[in-house]
Amino acid sequence: MFGSPVYALLSIAAIAISALVWDRFFASRGPRDPRLLIVFLFAIVGAFVGAKVVFLAAEGWHLRGDWLALASGRSITGALIGGTLTVEITKARLGLATATGDAFAITVPLSVALGRIGCLAAGCCQGVECEPAWWTVADAHGHARVPSVQLEMGFNAVFLLWSLAAARLGWMATQRFNIYLIAYGAFRFVHEYWRDDHRWFDGFGGYHAAALAVFILGVAMYMRRTRLNAAPSAGGSTVPA
Repeated sequence: MFGSPVYALLSIAAIAISALVWDRFFASRGPRDPRLLIVFLFAIVGAFVGAKVVFLAAEGWHLRGDWLALASGRSITGALIGGTLTVEITKARLGLATATGDAFAITVPLSVALGRIGCLAAGCCQGVECEPAWWTVADAHGHARVPSVQLEMGFNAVFLLWSLAAARLGWMATQRFNIYLIAYGAFRFVHEYWRDDHRWFDGFGGYHAAALAVFILGVAMYMRRTRLNAAPSAGGSTVPA
């Protein structure tokens, strides 16, 4: 997958654009805290590690003879898990209380949507074969398939629009990325039945487990942030957003 030049370029572009959006998001809220750049960089590292680990767990056993696939394969669900956990650990180690999720609620769906354009170019992450219809897409061999990549691009585009509107109107402040994790985890769990991925047993695969983990992580993070927002500080104010 990463062997595709288009996919590689889009991955680099996604990181660059996300960094710009991240910087603009916090610049509009006052003086920049230099620790935020460290958080962003560690988020990228954690995302890449998580993406590789989940890919190997979900498909590595089946692709053990294909070294190119093993070297290039990654998983968005794994990236979300690894990136989120790395951010929380990094912020704790740096003593940073600032909520960063609202920025990630913009940069992550944008990055995922761009990455899925690369999937279209590389011909990966295809949907299951089905009867031809007006809504199906044809693969390289002319077989009708569920448009799984397009569906995921659509989901992330819709969430990005919601997140931008929420940022402007002040909806669900400090919780937007947690909502994304919950929504994407639920979407991806169902969506996985429409993807032509390897399964562990009875139609259930590693990406189902990863999507469920994303959903649970989002719920846990949402509940944690709710408690933090409600807890008064020593001065009687709430935890900074």
